[in-house]
Amino acid sequence: MTKPPTRPRTAGQTSCGGEIRTPLRDFLRTETGSAAVLLAAALAALVWANAAPGGYESFWRTHLSVRLGSEGVSLELRAWVNSGLMTLFFFVVGLEARREFDTGDLRERRRVALPMLAGVFGMLVPVAIYLAFNAEDGAAAGWGAAMSTDTAFALGMLAVFGSRLPGGLRVFIVTVAVVDDFVALGVIAVAYSGRIELPALLAAAGVFGAILLVRALRVRRGAVYAVLAVVAWVALLESGVDPVVVGLAMGLLTYAYPAARGDLERASGLFRLFREQPTPELERSLRLGLATAISPNARLQRLYHPWASYVIVPLFALANAGITVNGEELSRAFGSPVTLGILFGFLVGKPLGIVGAAWLTTRLSGGRLRPPVGWGATVAGGTIAGVGFTVSLLIATLAFDGDRLNEAKIGILTAMVCAFAATWAVTAVIGLLPRQARARALLGTAESLVDLAVPVDPDRDHVRGPLDAPVTVVEYGDFECPYCGQAEPVVRELLAGAGDVRYVWRHLPLGDVHPNAQLAAEAAEAAADQDGFWRMHDLLLDHQGDLRPADLLRYATEIGLDTERFHRTLRERAVAGRVAEHVESADLSGVSGTPTFFVNGRRHHGACDSESLSAAVRAARERASLTTG
Repeated sequence: MTKPPTRPRTAGQTSCGGEIRTPLRDFLRTETGSAAVLLAAALAALVWANAAPGGYESFWRTHLSVRLGSEGVSLELRAWVNSGLMTLFFFVVGLEARREFDTGDLRERRRVALPMLAGVFGMLVPVAIYLAFNAEDGAAAGWGAAMSTDTAFALGMLAVFGSRLPGGLRVFIVTVAVVDDFVALGVIAVAYSGRIELPALLAAAGVFGAILLVRALRVRRGAVYAVLAVVAWVALLESGVDPVVVGLAMGLLTYAYPAARGDLERASGLFRLFREQPTPELERSLRLGLATAISPNARLQRLYHPWASYVIVPLFALANAGITVNGEELSRAFGSPVTLGILFGFLVGKPLGIVGAAWLTTRLSGGRLRPPVGWGATVAGGTIAGVGFTVSLLIATLAFDGDRLNEAKIGILTAMVCAFAATWAVTAVIGLLPRQARARALLGTAESLVDLAVPVDPDRDHVRGPLDAPVTVVEYGDFECPYCGQAEPVVRELLAGAGDVRYVWRHLPLGDVHPNAQLAAEAAEAAADQDGFWRMHDLLLDHQGDLRPADLLRYATEIGLDTERFHRTLRERAVAGRVAEHVESADLSGVSGTPTFFVNGRRHHGACDSESLSAAVRAARERASLTTG
């Protein structure tokens, strides 16, 4: 097979191949790497606090003032981290939740109910366990330290166990964690804030109303929202309410949507104009066109997620995880109801609350609402949710001081270690199950969300492989797209495997960047009229740099078509309507670039290499075996 020439990446294309990075892979790498950095920061804080306890506390109690004229804000360095930088972390959490709500699995609103209930009960049960340990003790006021999952650590732990757990568990954990964070921030605002200053609180509410108005007017300038968010943050700080809630609220208000093909074509046109006349005016128009094509949610998440993961949360750990550890301290802590209440709240209460709520919801709904994964994976999600750090430490610093604060921190840090060990044990037990039972425990039998708007029709679609295959791979492709050419050997490898995959090609010619793509698509359809679609398909992808009319006629002769009939079909554009049907179906499914793959109706968001697509096919095969077995 002749490899397509290397070309620069253009608008609307999705990179393929094992060596090319994708946003999803970058994101997963960030989750894994950030968990390691966060752990290193926590260990560094412990070393610092034990090597120089006076210096550690003295440093983080240093005051830093920011003033504008006679007005300003003066806080300790630890407070700047806890209430200032952590606002950006919760902003990123809100962005991801909004993305799932707008474009992910949670866009089907009924799927939100179960993880929301799991999140709420996953907080109530740990609180009840904590209070059971501290019912007759003055430490009851610290109940909030036992209830909140650390989103960063939970996602990092999920990345560590990613090969053992299904991808659908991530959405479930993110939703549970966002509900958890939202409730926890409300608890901080109501139960752990100081004396409330009503005028400042009303001012913050007014600023938030202005943010909603600006959003309703569809103002796209980020600077406007940033200024309003800072004003709301200062107002909440002055009111006595912890201002980190501003970050989560702003993230949840930020739209997420897939790039529309029309917007991408418009951006291509603007680029061509700029290429011909590189003026400042056209450069500004091009930047605005590109910004319009990508959702604010995607742009902001790309910008702030690495900062939140690699800088802000590790700084929080460095500022708050430092405790003096010695035999006497540990002995006192593990005899303290504060430590034991937090430890058992996370280790027992979290999985019990989450799994119990999921089971009860499934039973009461008659199975209409059920976890997106199997019960084994749900239990693993419950143990992962037992890792508490960020908000728990935040609440502990508000509720306690002195020895009790140290005892709370020891309970929180011990719970992290135990949560990891419990998750490892759960995944190990699942791994010992027979193949069919293991697949059921991991994947479950919940109805899968379908992203492909127009179902495959063997009478109209071009199908390669067994018509009754349990796995269907649909590709929206462009014959001139180099990444489609790179993906083709991967597709052929899948079809040459177990023989239980059928493959469907649908046209999405990107005429704004590939001038010969539309004619090539029509050539394939003209060949289909003579039962030569797949032979023409293979030739076109083998010779992506030679798709001019004379080349197409040569290919028709090479595969034995009636060239006069073929030429007449192209000249009259008799099959253009079929290509248009494919393009319309792509628009309905939110497809804007090539190649885009769907595996059993679910959009494949990973790379287009053999490993990633094969994993998606294996998961679809296992899920199909559960529904037919």
